Amino acid sequence: MSQRIRARACWIAGVSAVAVILSAGLAQAQGQAAAPAKSNLVDEVVVTAQRKEEAAQDVPIAISAFSQEALDAAKIEGGPDLLKAIPNVSFTKTNFSGVNLTIRGIGTQAVSVSTDPGVSINFNGTAFIRNRFFEQEFFDVERVEVLRGPQGTLYGRNATAGAVNIISARPTDVFEGEIKGEVGDYDSRRLSGFVNIPLSGDKLDLRLAGASTTRDGFAENDVTGNKIDGRDLYSTRVTLGFKPVETVRGALIWEHFSENDSRARSTKQLCTRDPGPQTMGGFTLSPQASAFFSQGCLNASLYDDAAYGTPNGLSIPFVLASVTNTAVLGLNPDGVSGPVNLMKVTDPYGGMMQSKDLRRISSIFDPKYRAKADVLELNVDIDVAPNLTLTSQTAYNRDRYFSSEDYNRFNTMPGVFNDSTGLDNAVVPGAPAPNLTPGGVYCDPQLGCSSTIAGLDQVRAKSRQFSQELRLSSAFDGPVNFSLGGNYTDYRTTEDYYVFFNIVSAIAQSSGYGNNSLDPTKCGTSFDGSTPTITPDGATGCIYIDPHPLDQIDGLGHNYFRSKNIYKVKSAAVFGELYYEFAPDLKLTAGLRYTRDRKTFTPVPTQVLLSSSNGGTVDGGYPIGDDIKQKWGAVTGRVGLDWSPKLSFTDQTLVYAFYNRGYKGGGANPPAIGYSDEPFQPGLPPLVQLTSYPDTFKPEYVNAFELGAKNTLLGGALTLNGAAFYYDYKGYQVSQIQDRTAINENFDARIWGLELESAWRPTRDLRLTVNLGYQGSKLADGSRSIDVENRTQGNTDFTVMKGSPFLPSNCVVSKSYVASLLATNAAFGLPDYASLSAVCPGSILGLFLFPAPTEADLPNVGRGFYADVSGHSLPNQPKWTQSISVDYALPLSGGWVGGVHGDVYHQSQSWARVYEDAIDKLHGWYNVNLRLTLAKPDDGLEFELYAKNLLDDTPITGAFINSDDTALTTNVFTLDPRMIGASIRKRF
Repeated sequence: MSQRIRARACWIAGVSAVAVILSAGLAQAQGQAAAPAKSNLVDEVVVTAQRKEEAAQDVPIAISAFSQEALDAAKIEGGPDLLKAIPNVSFTKTNFSGVNLTIRGIGTQAVSVSTDPGVSINFNGTAFIRNRFFEQEFFDVERVEVLRGPQGTLYGRNATAGAVNIISARPTDVFEGEIKGEVGDYDSRRLSGFVNIPLSGDKLDLRLAGASTTRDGFAENDVTGNKIDGRDLYSTRVTLGFKPVETVRGALIWEHFSENDSRARSTKQLCTRDPGPQTMGGFTLSPQASAFFSQGCLNASLYDDAAYGTPNGLSIPFVLASVTNTAVLGLNPDGVSGPVNLMKVTDPYGGMMQSKDLRRISSIFDPKYRAKADVLELNVDIDVAPNLTLTSQTAYNRDRYFSSEDYNRFNTMPGVFNDSTGLDNAVVPGAPAPNLTPGGVYCDPQLGCSSTIAGLDQVRAKSRQFSQELRLSSAFDGPVNFSLGGNYTDYRTTEDYYVFFNIVSAIAQSSGYGNNSLDPTKCGTSFDGSTPTITPDGATGCIYIDPHPLDQIDGLGHNYFRSKNIYKVKSAAVFGELYYEFAPDLKLTAGLRYTRDRKTFTPVPTQVLLSSSNGGTVDGGYPIGDDIKQKWGAVTGRVGLDWSPKLSFTDQTLVYAFYNRGYKGGGANPPAIGYSDEPFQPGLPPLVQLTSYPDTFKPEYVNAFELGAKNTLLGGALTLNGAAFYYDYKGYQVSQIQDRTAINENFDARIWGLELESAWRPTRDLRLTVNLGYQGSKLADGSRSIDVENRTQGNTDFTVMKGSPFLPSNCVVSKSYVASLLATNAAFGLPDYASLSAVCPGSILGLFLFPAPTEADLPNVGRGFYADVSGHSLPNQPKWTQSISVDYALPLSGGWVGGVHGDVYHQSQSWARVYEDAIDKLHGWYNVNLRLTLAKPDDGLEFELYAKNLLDDTPITGAFINSDDTALTTNVFTLDPRMIGASIRKRF
């Protein structure tokens, strides 16, 4: 079924369902006796968007709020589900265990531990930098609020897009409780509940709540035969409410989250294979030479059948080094044939095609995921005077997580390594070569024995945060009120990202890279017969290979990629907001906030295949660089008017116009490669010098203008809210992978849009909700960047080219120069691939090229041509978001009530990156959900049957392009599959 037909079917089905239910509801209403006027009022939600309790319709902010009952009715079970009920909001998983919640086009596109989120995630009013908003499910909450637009005064930093506030249920002085059990597809089992226990009248109350989920995996691994991406998690919360005297109220809250399962960060990796050219400059190329001019994967649509291919594996620099006499096993014993390469001259992926099921992979390793988080909060309100309240919010958070999965979610061909049995030593004449790959099998210290290329990555992180906020708020009867306060946050984290590939360890042990030994802790036999021991901080010139198994690594090896990130931030702010009523229906709000951020990032350069003799500084270990210290002082705030006119056609109207100023701190880019800057020899440069990138990236600032109206009509049966906004955005942070690290760039943009939210309750038993969002954006004129997927920018006189493992990024070189180099190789009888690995700038070997390339041959020092992205849209910003939902209650005999809920959500196409290449286009998608209930409210009993993602759609919600030296594969992310389940709930 085509996308357009499917779209029409979704909307026809949705509108038809609405029509049927409306007809039934209105017919029932005509047959009923007149009900009390309030029986069909739209439910009023009380929010704390302005740090005080107010009805949502009275707050001059674009806000969507959901009670626990509303969340249950719409099956909004966690953060990822919120998008289907809010206009101009999108959500997707991202790389490295991250998520991107986008509000009005603004989210988190940068990759760095020092990156702040664009949406402030709050728990009971406290913002947490590290949180479990994506993984944790909502349970026993009073409400969830989503504020759209910068919240620069009361929420401050990291709220340039908006804020989410999760308010947990408070203890009461009534003994009550609830338990809910649920089963569903994929052997899903859920249990949740709470019990509220009064301990001392209304002075001391205790509330215990918890939830757990277990289920089998949504995806399948063809290699291991296991289901993956399963869940085994639970949360508990203890809340002690106290009111020792009438003027003091508080709550002590402890929440614990734990997960241990096979959650996958990304289940599918796509690639349209780049075969490489067959000829160049009139020369027919060997497979090795052709691979030097292949990206591995092409810049092509993720929706084509070809996208389910595998890379041109020969083009991966580690593989190229293993087939071009750089990493060798030894010499042929005939004394004539020369060296034997580590690998056979063949594509290790064999041109294989993958399953077109986004939830089916072929991986040697199943994913593992473990996370634990503890939150402790003490919130106290003290009435220091009859209309003056002092609020203290103290919070501590500790978070740990671990995640690992196969780096490629597709397998390689078996038998890619050459057999090292019986070879002569390539370093010591007359000695046998180490039998590194007997029978074509290599045994990696971490990944085990295999005849295929095996790869795995891991993330390990721990963090902690302390926050303290004090506020003094007034509630005077006069025209003037205020809220004054101060905030302090201390956050620190250490995060390690590892990538293990057995081919990297094999190269480190092979001849040509110094070790040439079966013992990973020893150098091979030298000319004097010695076998020096390699130590992490030594200078033998051999690469230190971590000999420990995967779960016991010492973290010092240079046979794997390790990016260690040590970061801390201290932020202090003072703020105030003044409210002045010119008249009962006209109010001025003016607020200012001054934020002082101090960030410290400790760089620990990566060390893949480095030793003291080949461009590094040490044989093993990870020397720590000097701290990168940054600080900013920013003034944010808002000013605006809200007016409540008396109109003949509405029961209540609020019109507001506001200017908001927002700020999000800059940060430090993750560490680069730890090459030595010492000259190789007097008068010569260092062995390797990569392109210099900035160590830091700039903050974001936004000037936002918003005009909105909130209307209550038909005696309270209809709410109709709208908003229009325009943003002048400076420094939006966007990341891409260059030279094995994330480089974050800043872009200026204009953003605009419209929003409509409506809830109508034509009868007591029928409710209809419609949300509509429209948004657009344009990057500023002159915006440009190097596009790793399109470095030549269509210039046919140039070609993309691979370097050596020490030059991880592709470069761009003129085809005329390549032709001259190929001609030189032919003239001297050399293989056509000779010297090709030295062409990309950075290696000292480039000094010895003949002929030598000129600056004109290597545009922008080989990085390629800039892409003009002026006028392009922001990533992950669909132009349209639409949702419609219907709730219908059908009273039955004996006090029973039947219920139906249905909703349809749609978002239009968007782009994964700012370049708007073919590979960046994300198609629009739909999501349909259905829920049936049978309840007996007087007995607190409810039965539920539901279907989430009813049509079992698998849209690509986001995409992340990996590094040049891993072939520019693309990790894609999708929704959960269709889930059908049933539950029983009992309140007491």
